[in-house]
Amino acid sequence: MGFLDKFRKKKVEEETIERKEKAEEMSDLEKICMGDKEVYEALRETMLLDPRKVEVSLKEAIKKAKDFEKQKNNLRARTWYEVAGGLAIYEGDVEKVKKCFSKCVELSPESSYAILKIPERAVSKAQEYYQKHLKE
Repeated sequence: MGFLDKFRKKKVEEETIERKEKAEEMSDLEKICMGDKEVYEALRETMLLDPRKVEVSLKEAIKKAKDFEKQKNNLRARTWYEVAGGLAIYEGDVEKVKKCFSKCVELSPESSYAILKIPERAVSKAQEYYQKHLKE
């Protein structure tokens, strides 16, 4: 058995090294959401990593979404509601997050947004990310 133990020990060591490498490769968002995969998945789909680069305000994005909705252009309306939802996450406005992503689902029923299940937790973690990474 001593001979086979050498192979087992090597395999365990390789698995440990792989885990350490994966931990080093984790994004900052993954590190902040560590242990809460549901929040990470919700933010991964909806969060803007640097919303300062978006050249429209939350108010403008909602206005554009409503205009496209009136024109019956649901795809563009949904896209603008997603942008607005991302900006609402950045601003920490849970109610607007719910409103924007609910509107996305209404316009495109086949889509789903995990953030609608846990908006408070997701916005809280997003704010933690923004405070760490978007220092003025």
